[in-house]
Amino acid sequence: MSEADPQRDDLTTALDEAVLAGMPHAVADLTDLVRIPSVSWSAFDPRNVERSADAVATLLRDLRVFETVEVARAPIGSGPDQGQPAVIARRAARGGAPTVLLYAHHDVQPPGKDEDWQTPPFEPTVRGDRVYARGAADDKAGVVTHVAAIRALVEAVGPEFDLGIAVFIEGEEEFGSRSFANFLAENKDSLAADAIVVADSDNWSTDVPSLTVGLRGNVTFRLTVSTLEHASHSGMYGGGVPDAMIPLVKLLATLHDDAGSVAVEGMTSHDADVPEFSEEQLREDAAVLDGVSLIGKGPILSRLWNQPTITVTGIDAPSVANASNTLLPSAAARISARVAPGQRAQEAFEAIEAHLRANVPFGAHLDIDDVDLGDPFLVDTSGWAAIEAKKAMRDAWGNEPVEAGIGGSIPFIADLVREFPQAQILVTGVEDPDTRAHSPNESLHLGVFRRAILTEALLLARLNTRHE
Repeated sequence: MSEADPQRDDLTTALDEAVLAGMPHAVADLTDLVRIPSVSWSAFDPRNVERSADAVATLLRDLRVFETVEVARAPIGSGPDQGQPAVIARRAARGGAPTVLLYAHHDVQPPGKDEDWQTPPFEPTVRGDRVYARGAADDKAGVVTHVAAIRALVEAVGPEFDLGIAVFIEGEEEFGSRSFANFLAENKDSLAADAIVVADSDNWSTDVPSLTVGLRGNVTFRLTVSTLEHASHSGMYGGGVPDAMIPLVKLLATLHDDAGSVAVEGMTSHDADVPEFSEEQLREDAAVLDGVSLIGKGPILSRLWNQPTITVTGIDAPSVANASNTLLPSAAARISARVAPGQRAQEAFEAIEAHLRANVPFGAHLDIDDVDLGDPFLVDTSGWAAIEAKKAMRDAWGNEPVEAGIGGSIPFIADLVREFPQAQILVTGVEDPDTRAHSPNESLHLGVFRRAILTEALLLARLNTRHE
């Protein structure tokens, strides 16, 4: 945003100046959080997630605008185990102003191999205009965006504003949000809001913002194919007896047609216009090797946003190093499917299961377990919250926002919709095409970070003037 822009009102100018002046504070908050290796997966030390939750709670308390700030947990399913710690805060609305719930998560993905990182994953390092570290973008920058936006709001309008604000900073999003539904149910009054901002998505580029308006759902499960009661000698019985890998490979091959599109009857696509996006750009963004063909049919972004996919993300079988001359009695694969907006995940799962059972070769035995489902989501862009969000993006970035779909899934949004059916949900974020979330050398673009903070500060300030 230009400092000389004559079209800006006094509030916008004040917020812009507050965000710019607060950037060193925001970056310091972010780097402090990133240094806590808060991996929520069960194989990692849970004390780091606890430390991270406490640090987030301190950031929120230091704003001095919330009536309550607490670290809390909820049970996983119906069992006795508790989920990872989350942070909730609330400030009641005044004078008929709306309430906004701000969501992000403070847990992070495992770092992977240290040798794949150019700098240590939990030691934030600035190179050029980017901060490199695990969680620098996904999603500790989302956490700090909320904190810094509220700080700018207080600086510009004072601490006695009317807007109600609730905050929910989850502690296990990267581990499946296992206690999310119970957490919402147990804290419904504290989290109730008219609009919900989910800061866990990306932007079209480092110069053009996005409002995520569509998310694919997900279906994941383990598929086990069995043909023998025990392993048998491949030389003695091979050629007459099918080992488990033969029907597994043949069965997996039926899931796609020759173009690489999903070939499962009953999985649907969503019909929507998409922006232009070139094959060359997709190849560059996804690091496709020379000579490898792309898959699917239709416009590129329709394939990525609005069509179903099925991916084999893992296979349980003897490793090459440990392979022996035996026929495998069983082999298993992890299947990860993305469900197009407009179709329920349960319906898609039933279609895949029916396809697998109808096409299994040689009468092999099939077992499907460890099923996880998440419904897709479409944003109603005609609501006042989406209209205000896009205006805030336009003013903060100086460019028209793109209404974008996302090929990935945020399954817990279905829980938000179920628990708060009247709330308008906005999916925003601080990532960009070069962020590499979940990958080695994850990074945050500092310009995107500043503009994301200003966007949210503008949104909060304008909703503060909206009274029933």
